[in-house]
Amino acid sequence: MKILVLEDNVRLAKLIKQALKKEAYEVDNFYNGEDALGSIGNGYSCFILDINVPGMDGISVLEYIRINHKDIPCMIISSNHDLDHIRRSYEYGCDDYIKKPFFIFELIQKVNKLCVNTKSVLVLDEEYKYDYSKKVLFHKEKEVELTKKEILFLELFASNLHHIATYSEIEEYVWEGESTNLTNIRALIKRLRKKIPYESITIVKGYGYSLNKSVEIV
Repeated sequence: MKILVLEDNVRLAKLIKQALKKEAYEVDNFYNGEDALGSIGNGYSCFILDINVPGMDGISVLEYIRINHKDIPCMIISSNHDLDHIRRSYEYGCDDYIKKPFFIFELIQKVNKLCVNTKSVLVLDEEYKYDYSKKVLFHKEKEVELTKKEILFLELFASNLHHIATYSEIEEYVWEGESTNLTNIRALIKRLRKKIPYESITIVKGYGYSLNKSVEIV
């Protein structure tokens, strides 16, 4: 999965690229809006755009993207906290807006959520499949009702299928930053295992959870 990052702060751009590469993304950095614009059509699954960059500002790049690539997720990152810029970003179709300074971990979590949109089907076994685009679990073509947290847990593994999700990562992503505890996380897994093949979720003791190696995305 390829991501375009438009950020003229070279140090920050490198930090973002390193963090995204650890999540198994392919990243192209651009420091000038016009240069980024010329590469928009190169098969990217997500765009991360700073507003104040040389050549062409990030909102203008966003406007072009939305005219030609309506469904590809776009995120604005900016030190400009002016309400007008934030409003314009959303009016032109950004999916999220992060104010600088921000934690790289926060950016990664938001990118992982956005890029779920580019995935297709999580195959748990021959009978159970989760459709990322519809956010629906199917058992033999019949829909299985999931709670929001159960959906978020499955989507946590979208960008890096077999990584180990730590307890803190699950708390941040599934509980969307709200504080929780290990008892609640275990209760969630217990409920989810009643709806999908039990062995689909693997416990990594003292660390977190992962999906079984037999699970795949198609």
